[in-house]
Formats: sequence, C-alpha cells, structure tokens
Amino acid sequence: MMRALQYDAYGGGAAGLQHVEVGVPTPNTNEVLIKIEAISINPIDWKIQEGSTPFRGGGLAEFAVATESLIAAIPSQVSAAEAAALPIAALTAHGALTQVAGLKLHHDDDGHPKNILVTAASGGVGHYAVQLAKLGNTHVTATCGARNIDFVKSLGADEVFDYTTPEGAALRSPSGRKYDVVINCTTGIPWSTFDPNLSQNGVLVDLTPTLSSFVTFALKKFTFSKKQLLPFFANVKREGLEYLLQLLKEGKLKSIIDSKFPLTKAEDAWAKSIDGHATGKIIVEP
Repeated sequence: MMRALQYDAYGGGAAGLQHVEVGVPTPNTNEVLIKIEAISINPIDWKIQEGSTPFRGGGLAEFAVATESLIAAIPSQVSAAEAAALPIAALTAHGALTQVAGLKLHHDDDGHPKNILVTAASGGVGHYAVQLAKLGNTHVTATCGARNIDFVKSLGADEVFDYTTPEGAALRSPSGRKYDVVINCTTGIPWSTFDPNLSQNGVLVDLTPTLSSFVTFALKKFTFSKKQLLPFFANVKREGLEYLLQLLKEGKLKSIIDSKFPLTKAEDAWAKSIDGHATGKIIVEP
C-alpha cells in the first residue's frame, strides 16, 4: 500500500483533496514504476479538478507509473526537486520559445536581437521563459509584481516593470521597443492591449488560451494578418526533458523553488498554487 491524495468529484479546491491509502500501481507494457521523491504542482492540476480542462493527471502519491518514453534520468548534480519542477513549466516555456516563436537558444545568431516580452515572469513558466530566452540573441522585457522585480532581473531580464502600474498594465516597454514575441503566462489581458505593442510581424504565444484567444487566432489566420496570436500547449517528450536537465546540470538554467511541502500537507501546496502568487515552483515531497 502507499499514501496518496485524490478527489472523487470536480470542484472543491484544496478542501476537496482526500488523504487515502491505495495499492501501489502496476506498470503495463512500456511503463515503469517510479518511487517519487518530489512532485511539482502546476495550475493544470487544479484546473483538471475544476473540470475546466479535458486533460487527465495525477502524481500526489509515493509511487506512480509512467510511459518509458516520457521519462529521463536525473543527473547527480541536479536535485529531485529541481528536476521535478521542469514538467510542465519549463517544457512549456521551451516549446513556446523554440517551436512557436522560432527562437534559437544559443548566441551564434549575429542577426538583429529579438525583442521578447514575458508576462507573469516570476511564476512557474515565466521564470523559465526569461532564462531560456536569454540563452538566445534577445532583449527580454518582463512583467511581474513590484516585490519580484529584483528577482526577475536576477534571472537575466533586461527590463522589468510592475504590471499594476498604468505603464505596466499597458505593457509598454520602458525603452519603447516593440515586441517580436510575447510569451503570455497570465490571463485577463485582451488582444487590444498586446496589439499596439507588437512589431509588424509580432507573435503572441498564449499559454493560457480562452475562447476569445481561439477566436482571435482564427480571425488573424483568416485575414492573413502579419500579427498573430498562437495558443500553445506543451508536448512532453524525453528529448525535451533531457535537454532541460542538461541545462540545469551545466548551470545555464535554474529551477527556483518557492516552497516545499510534505505529502501530508499537499493540500496546502495545492491552495498556494490556486492563490497564484508563488515565485517559481511549488514542490511536494512524499
């Protein structure tokens, strides 16, 4: 038997989680049984509980099974917590920058630097997006709350502004730059706010797309607009995990841990994620 947390109905938030003892899962063909040392809480987890996304998930337990092709070995130089923080956040940031925005994450590009905006840059996805973007030939502008401005600057951002100020709410670059790429890690900002801040061929990569986002996406495609809104969802692959783990090992990327909770207090980690003000990642350790 093993300890785990589960819920048996949609909704309820952290109060809907139940501490249970269940059987250790049995792996099927092409699956492996994993003894869990650290678990990262992601917004997708509680959005599944809310019933607002069709995806399935689960991992708040002492053991779990995973498809063999979707796991990667952790280098000895990387802690379990640092590695556990990577999915889904770092994979999302990496995919948005490379697959959608077409950014090359190395400095051998002698062309004009791309101007990148990362919103909610102190959060789970945002803090990775800033670091990964700076591996390329970029000028990175970032938004966050006032208390995290120095933190986001320490990640490598060239410009950081408080999203609660009038200038921040308008997303205007302090240096007057237009953004070639926006990695939008937050919600509630309409296209009309992004549009005047985008360069002629600017791309908004929306990591929290709503129905309005998909309408704008279709409209921009239909009208052959040079400015585009592109919704994006991460695709978990071993190659992506191995690449990010190597960056951690080499010190080119950092997993910033906001807080750690034991499995017995996992509902507190859940509640903190729902609250939405974590700096970096929230980790649960069985």
